Amino acid sequence: MIRIGSFTEYERKYDQSIENPQEFWTDYAEKFIWHKKWDEVCTGDFETLGVQWFPGAKTNMSENCLDIHLDKRGDHTALIFEPNDPQEKTIKYTYRELHTEVCRFANVLKKRGIKKGDIVTFYMGMIPELLIGIIACTRIGAAHSVVFGGFSAKALADRIQDCNSTTLVTNDGSFRGAKIIPLKAVADEALTSCPLVQNVIVVKRTNVDVSMKDYRDVWYHDIYPDVEDDCPPVSMDSEDTLFILYTSGSTGKPKGQVHTTAGYMNWAAYTLKNVFQVSKNDIYWCTADIGWITGHTYITYGPLLNGITTIMFEGIPTWPDPGRFWAICDKHEVTHFYTAPTAIRSLQAMGLSFVEKHGLGSLKVLGTVGEPINEEAWEWYNKNIGKNECPIVDTWWQTETGGIMISPIAGITKTIPTFATLPLPGVEPVLVDKKGEEIEGNPAEGNLCIRNPWPGMTRGIYGDEERFRNTYFSAYPGLYFTGDGARRNEDGFYRITGRVDDVINVSGHRIGTAEVEDAINQHTSIVESAVVGYPHDIKGQGIYAYVICTDDVDDFDIFQKELVDLINKQIGPIAKPGKIQITKGLPKTRSGKIMRRILRKVAEGDTSNLGDTSTLLNPDIVDEIIKGANNI
Repeated sequence: MIRIGSFTEYERKYDQSIENPQEFWTDYAEKFIWHKKWDEVCTGDFETLGVQWFPGAKTNMSENCLDIHLDKRGDHTALIFEPNDPQEKTIKYTYRELHTEVCRFANVLKKRGIKKGDIVTFYMGMIPELLIGIIACTRIGAAHSVVFGGFSAKALADRIQDCNSTTLVTNDGSFRGAKIIPLKAVADEALTSCPLVQNVIVVKRTNVDVSMKDYRDVWYHDIYPDVEDDCPPVSMDSEDTLFILYTSGSTGKPKGQVHTTAGYMNWAAYTLKNVFQVSKNDIYWCTADIGWITGHTYITYGPLLNGITTIMFEGIPTWPDPGRFWAICDKHEVTHFYTAPTAIRSLQAMGLSFVEKHGLGSLKVLGTVGEPINEEAWEWYNKNIGKNECPIVDTWWQTETGGIMISPIAGITKTIPTFATLPLPGVEPVLVDKKGEEIEGNPAEGNLCIRNPWPGMTRGIYGDEERFRNTYFSAYPGLYFTGDGARRNEDGFYRITGRVDDVINVSGHRIGTAEVEDAINQHTSIVESAVVGYPHDIKGQGIYAYVICTDDVDDFDIFQKELVDLINKQIGPIAKPGKIQITKGLPKTRSGKIMRRILRKVAEGDTSNLGDTSTLLNPDIVDEIIKGANNI
């Protein structure tokens, strides 16, 4: 795989990628196994949509993750599984062994009637069978839809129903620190409203008792011994769906982002190789969950496409103590470490004693993902984990982008704390004002858009082309609107300033305000609610809920517990509000629109400049809300 080796080469490659993308991507894509070469590199644009990458080509993702390495690197370690309990044995798979496991899982799926074009949902803990299972889907041409194991039964059911999935793969339960999460029980509740599901494959992990429905539910370990350990890869069109992954949006319904085969494959491999500057003997660890896009691209596909060793961790950073990350880094001599600012801030708060026990001498590159990192956390990470010797790649990207878009290239790009720095070759960022006019020159600040298609981009929202167009391409015609704001300094380096739409970034996970409000409004005592983000020392942003009740609340603690339980049931613990304020009204325009800008300011504790409130339908409510917020 081509790797950029200097800043001069970066500049040259960037210019080539913009001026002659056909040549740039042809050079890169030649490294993969193709059953048939492409007719063109890219067709379509952001005006007409219908973007396609490598149209006419045929390939297979699993073949390029595994088979391509067997002759020369078959005995090299592909996957290290580090279990939740540090006393439990680590499991390692060579590329040859992982190939065998993927083929067997693929044959299990085939034995259950799953075929090319089907959609398989995964609701699992972070165990090898999750990674193996999604690659097995790509081998037989089925698409996968991974649902994070912390989501509720309703959230799981909504995602299964939306994509018409007929098969669910789950665990009896999963380990998470000192807890056991009852995944099969949650799945059973979800499936009461999923009549299309005909197959449930259960992978045993925790040995908890579960119910098994005849003809529908089967244990993976019961089928596994009866299948062959070879499965020929199915030839896939370049634009065949590889996976669907749901992300929150500004409406209540999650968006099923569709990623296709050839473009995503190139983007995942290319971005990992260049941003992290990985070499064949590196030990790479991304601490994310495969339930999120980071785990798809930078635990699974990116590392395996590059033939390196990837680590998969089942547990949490603070169990059995807050030194767990650093113990694993030393144990496996991790060279590249990629985690979220939330985790860094959380471990920073625990003190240095848990860090100082560990040498961390193998580390070469550090990374951050999911949200902009604050300067204090960046400096702590740089000094105490990287020993001021490891470049930090502060990466900006989204579920929709498929992979990293703006980031330093490790050891090549100058790093500045809190700056994502420069776009990768192939990415053309644009700052626009509210009128859609491009803001030229430096410094500048505005809404962040992307000018031209890139290989890893989402191809649509499953089953809803109109929503896809309206969400990303209607605000600024001809541009992809990211939903983020950004600042560009005098040198053209980018700093992401956060969401500018109704989405809250909690611990790096995007949560739509409407989805939370829909859940809150189901409480029988609540008339209306409005949800905004507020600064949180650990999570980056927390959820602040303003609620209007039918009557006075006699016991706030009971009310709060009821509300949290309701949100846990509807969405999951990740969407739990950090602050709840009962109010008699919400600031609204005369047309009835809630003025969230005012609510955000109050939640942030900044009431010095709320703007003109006299034109509101109910201007007096603002003072009442401010007074109430001061008492929280």
